[in-house]
Amino acid sequence: MKKKFKCEVDCANCAAKMSEAVKKIDGVIDANVNFMTQKFTLEAEDDRFDDIVKQAVAACEKIEPDCVIEI
Repeated sequence: MKKKFKCEVDCANCAAKMSEAVKKIDGVIDANVNFMTQKFTLEAEDDRFDDIVKQAVAACEKIEPDCVIEI
């Protein structure tokens, strides 16, 4: 499953770090946090998608605590 979410992130460097952190989560096929468009794209296993989204949000908040991902 692949979904896009609105994502408020403050800098391009943080967005890149967030993308890399999410890609390391088990079950993630691809992930991208785009600073310019303020979008978070996540492609992950269908049967665990909701759990993976929660893990992805937590990983992003570790890197940038004030980021907002609208799920």
